[in-house]
Amino acid sequence: MGHGADCGHGSSAPPSSRCCPVPPPPPPPPARSRSAGRAAGLPAMPLEDGDPLSPGARQVRGGASGVPRLPAMGEPSLRGTAALGGSRTDAVAEGWEPGPALGDGDVTPGAAPRRARQPEEGLMTELSELVQKVVKSSSWWERHGVDISILACSFLLLPAGFLCLRSAQAIPFLAGVLTLGVVHHTLTVKGSHLASHNALTESKSWSKVWAVFFIELCSAFTVEQATYNHVKIHHGYTNVIGLGDSSTWKLPFLNRYVYMFIAPLAVPILTPLVALDLLRNVEWKAALRTLCCMFLGFYCHYWLLLHVSGFQSPWSALLCMLVTRSLLAHPYIHVNIFQHIGLPMFAADRKPRRIHLMSLGVLNLPRNPLLDWSFGHSLISCHVEHHLFPSLSDNMCLKIKPIVSQYLKQKKLPYNEDTYSSRLWLFLQRYEELMVHAPPITELVGIQ
Repeated sequence: MGHGADCGHGSSAPPSSRCCPVPPPPPPPPARSRSAGRAAGLPAMPLEDGDPLSPGARQVRGGASGVPRLPAMGEPSLRGTAALGGSRTDAVAEGWEPGPALGDGDVTPGAAPRRARQPEEGLMTELSELVQKVVKSSSWWERHGVDISILACSFLLLPAGFLCLRSAQAIPFLAGVLTLGVVHHTLTVKGSHLASHNALTESKSWSKVWAVFFIELCSAFTVEQATYNHVKIHHGYTNVIGLGDSSTWKLPFLNRYVYMFIAPLAVPILTPLVALDLLRNVEWKAALRTLCCMFLGFYCHYWLLLHVSGFQSPWSALLCMLVTRSLLAHPYIHVNIFQHIGLPMFAADRKPRRIHLMSLGVLNLPRNPLLDWSFGHSLISCHVEHHLFPSLSDNMCLKIKPIVSQYLKQKKLPYNEDTYSSRLWLFLQRYEELMVHAPPITELVGIQ
């Protein structure tokens, strides 16, 4: 699936420190129930990233406590750094001040941290209630039906794709390769991503079934590790150094051109190899299930190429599998690094509250018909919305996008947007800074 656990950085250089101003939060709204306005049967969207750290993660977190930090200041700092490459970030007002306790632990004595947290918690609660009203008024078709239909259409296109490969003419054959490539990425990226967040159905039992089907059978990965690494770590600790900082995508021993244009072709080979390595961390029953599903998925694809598409040689069938499975591997790798790396990164003990963390550390790309269909809106043009409300489907993320963007702009919070070509040029120009060296650590400096 490609959503792996976050690993260490490729540089031993000590991280530098940078400051990012925070806009003043409005007075806290009247206390309201977090579940107010929630439709019957709809799961409440989490307001905070409260997933506990694993023992190993705690060790990483403890190691981050020694990073340089700025002293407390009486007035909010006006020093700040925008997202690298000049990605469009809506205006950050002067006087943007965070609460004094930006991490999980208190950093100032007394009751001041709790008092200062309330406005920030109020922002997330207020936005959640606005979104819940939209979810409540949405039909099942909007919440789940649209995305299920896209996945169903992809399945229906499979016979046409395999039959086109029987043709000896170039155009029908290439049409078959294109069809199977798009279908493969729709099932493995969009389907697996939605399944990992239980966004395909409100039934817990069916959510488990779809997770095994899309993640293990179609994507050749393991459900347990995909869910832990992506949902609990990447989403729970987005852009937190040593946890959800997307460093798992970094291969510092590769130069920029090999990484950006050649290495993605190896994704279909590397994905199952990484999954096999991660099976050491799961129970034997889960490992056996994963192995069976992975083998079944590969064998079905191979068998169909031989007996339906008419490939005469096993090697030609395997080559076709590699081509179709890597057809959109380049944008898949690019999207995963474009939307987080180069944005503010935080120390584990000084991370801001959820709404600041997601507005600062996540970036949206423009809508693209091919990528919207294959990867889903939540990975392309609605990534900010997805990180704020990860349990929503792609179509619902698209529906709440105007509300989220308007709310963040109204509260003078960043709403990062940039084009695909702009990010590509940025990473080619500043590859070593972004993908080799350790990122600078951002701290929100204000009244502490």
